[in-house]
Amino acid sequence: MTNSISSAATDWEARLSSLLPLFGHRNWIVVADSAYPAQSKDGIETIVSGKEQLHVVRHVLDTINSARHIRANVWVDQELAFVSEIDAPGVEDYRRELKTGLHGARAESIPHEQLISRIDESAQVFRILIIKTDMTIPYTSVFFELDCEYWNAEAEQRLRQAMLVSDSK
Repeated sequence: MTNSISSAATDWEARLSSLLPLFGHRNWIVVADSAYPAQSKDGIETIVSGKEQLHVVRHVLDTINSARHIRANVWVDQELAFVSEIDAPGVEDYRRELKTGLHGARAESIPHEQLISRIDESAQVFRILIIKTDMTIPYTSVFFELDCEYWNAEAEQRLRQAMLVSDSK
């Protein structure tokens, strides 16, 4: 698979819908601002929505939430909390609207470079979808790290423990 970049003519909603049944835990979907870089790693597909970012965030989250097999861990750039209204007019409204747009989902924040590194590392084995928006405020990309809806970390830990006990017999 090669890295691909599609134009705004691509129906991003249809592309998201077609990929979601294929995606599972360890895949990522990124709703990016307009300056987000086109990454060159194979496995990363970038599409341009031509739409307002919060609209795309809400749509992606609703689509993930309607899937039976996955859920999302939501990540945002830690830098977003420190971007000033003086340097980026509209950022205060954006931060407020993002909380509402996430429909109660809790977003964790880590530095932008760590998120980019996670995407790059994940793309070595797993597919990533980046949906660029018309957003022109820095550090506003929203990262959806997909996870299994019907299996959680506690269940996995119990499974691994049972396997260790079985191996020791």
